Amino acid sequence: MATASTGDDAEIERFEGSLRGELIQSDDPEFDDASAIYNAMIDRHPRLIARCANVADVLAAVTFGREHDLETAIRSGGHNGAGLGTVDDGLVIDLSDMTGIRVDPDAETVHVEAGCTWGDVDHATHAFGLATVSGVVSTTGVGGLTLGGGHGYLTRKHGLAIDNLVSADVVLADGRLVRASKDENPDLFWALRGGGGNFGVVTSFEFQLHPVETVVAGPLFWRIDELEDTMRWYREWLPEAPEDVYAFYLTAEVPGDPFPEELHGEQVCGLMWCYLGPEDEAEDVIQPARDVAEPLFEHVGPMPYPALQSMFDDLYPPGDQWYWKGDFVSELTDAAIAEHQRFAEVPTPQSTMHLYPVDGAVDRVDEDETAWVHRDATWSMVIAGVDRDPSNSDLIADWARDYWKAVHPHTAGGSYVNFMMEEGQDRIRASYGDNYARLQEVKATYDPDNFFRVNQNIEPAP
Repeated sequence: MATASTGDDAEIERFEGSLRGELIQSDDPEFDDASAIYNAMIDRHPRLIARCANVADVLAAVTFGREHDLETAIRSGGHNGAGLGTVDDGLVIDLSDMTGIRVDPDAETVHVEAGCTWGDVDHATHAFGLATVSGVVSTTGVGGLTLGGGHGYLTRKHGLAIDNLVSADVVLADGRLVRASKDENPDLFWALRGGGGNFGVVTSFEFQLHPVETVVAGPLFWRIDELEDTMRWYREWLPEAPEDVYAFYLTAEVPGDPFPEELHGEQVCGLMWCYLGPEDEAEDVIQPARDVAEPLFEHVGPMPYPALQSMFDDLYPPGDQWYWKGDFVSELTDAAIAEHQRFAEVPTPQSTMHLYPVDGAVDRVDEDETAWVHRDATWSMVIAGVDRDPSNSDLIADWARDYWKAVHPHTAGGSYVNFMMEEGQDRIRASYGDNYARLQEVKATYDPDNFFRVNQNIEPAP
């Protein structure tokens, strides 16, 4: 792969002069900070970082990358576990300075530039008592989460992030800016909804909003030896629960503050709640979880939705080591639960396993209506090995891989692409199933030379 070199200094200077934003090169003093991404396990060194200020900058950056045959990565929030928002010796198109947001409270929509985090969006929409579907950490970038599908606390009630996407502005590999919606470039719009960053640089998103202001939310923990009984109960209870009820199952080690000191370091399983229904009915919803096993700890109550969204931010700051594996899960068999019990004790305080519900409203969308094909799954599972200390990177990666190998035979196969490392084409194809061939056709239309390949890559149809 050819890259920009010292022989291209004049052209790099012209490129820099065309930008309203900043062009950062590998010998600039701010390079180390600019090139760092959320997952410190990934250490890559791009030649150029174009920190774009607007769409014109994105157009210039895509054109420069294409004309100079530079391997090019797109970065918004930088949370991608596999580190696919950066690249060695190529170009990073960094959207993090593009943070404009406009809420239309009458239409209940929001226009969001691609550099925003979900915390930015929540802050803007909460002022109007509105929210859209996002993840569970507010520092996550809007772009990456959405293009991979996007699930979170509102999913059982309101679907995936892509189910709430109204339109997107996209810079294509040939340097054109187009809009994608159900009425404009509908094939591209179909592919963007779950197909990742394969088709262009999305510079802005328009989302449908929903009335969400105060939720009843928080953690409920059981002792780790209650896992088998509580997970068996959960597998029967969750699919029958009203869609106002969201609770993801977790295993974890109780961290420090704000939890009681006597619980610090305790291995637990439990639920993270988000109830959207009438506050005076929340106790009836939560009580069955208390009945199945006595909680070790519980802190569930009314809170503003943005407070729930940011609850994990301090636990997972930038700069940790991350290694994660995922799968879709249709049912929790006794054999699967036995494997979850075997790996229940996490290796480091930040490591965890989550089973995120993706049923309810998600199921009411046909599997061929968007690129996300696993509409019949009940959960999206992630096994995340996390630690601040680089010397523990092998420990957390081995735990995550071994755990995944044990439970994978009991899953639906394929993964939420945002929960994948670089795992090869077989895993990518499994994650898109019958939609993969159609995605290849769209890729061949909009990016036939596979310029946008630093991602969970969909190869163009021949």
